[in-house]
Amino acid sequence: MYENRRRPRASSFGATVAVAVTMAIATGSTCVDAATAAPKHAQGPSLGAHTLLAQPDGQGSAPAIAGPVRTQASGSALLVLVGGYNGNAALPSDNYGNTWVQQGPRITYRGYSGRFGTAAYVALPAKGGSDHRVSLAKPGVPAGEISAPFVEIRNAGVLQDVATSYPAPGTVARIGRKLGRNWPGAGLTSGEVTTTGPATLVAVWWGDAYVYRMTAVPDQGFKVIERFLDLPPSSGVQCAVAVRQVDRAGTWRVTWRGAPAQGAILWLFAFQAGS
Repeated sequence: MYENRRRPRASSFGATVAVAVTMAIATGSTCVDAATAAPKHAQGPSLGAHTLLAQPDGQGSAPAIAGPVRTQASGSALLVLVGGYNGNAALPSDNYGNTWVQQGPRITYRGYSGRFGTAAYVALPAKGGSDHRVSLAKPGVPAGEISAPFVEIRNAGVLQDVATSYPAPGTVARIGRKLGRNWPGAGLTSGEVTTTGPATLVAVWWGDAYVYRMTAVPDQGFKVIERFLDLPPSSGVQCAVAVRQVDRAGTWRVTWRGAPAQGAILWLFAFQAGS
């Protein structure tokens, strides 16, 4: 994001170092029974394909395209989050004709004159297959920066719970920042989600500071699967995505720690198998 184009902006929103770079893709694997050669699907949900689209400010394209990835033909939930200009807010679409529903409100970043925010969208149940792409319209600022994680959760019939929060950096971290020290502070904790059985938890971190290089590390057994934390000179929307599998009912949260200290919009999703 840019607050003032006459000075190099140090951050805010992770994007791509090229005009439109699709980040890592992981498609998961299928277990096959040796006796029957038939695919065995896990009883609970699991992480499927995932990628992260990021475009730098002033070098983006419209529509922005996340993917391609290879998703499961049926039985998956699809999650897309979008960080960028509020003027580009629009429902996603994809080349398999899925119906996307916004989850909760769009959350606007502090500062930046209210011009930037994040939103989350889910398609469930979803159709999929090879060359799966998600299209993101950019009606307000076509060349504007955007970051968009696209995550498949296999064998997920229910979005059981969603939590959002927007914590500011703690007192110690703020003092360190004023002194020019990169103190991480006490960390930023998400809201809580409650599950009734095995679930795939997806946590997303969106930092809000004017920095180009940063870290964001989750606790509680969450593993980062996508990140955009080294920003190009033209700026972008910083983002990190982490996943945890849980095998029982419970209430869950995650704390993110990193440097330099900054506030962050935090999302946490719990996906479960259908009844």
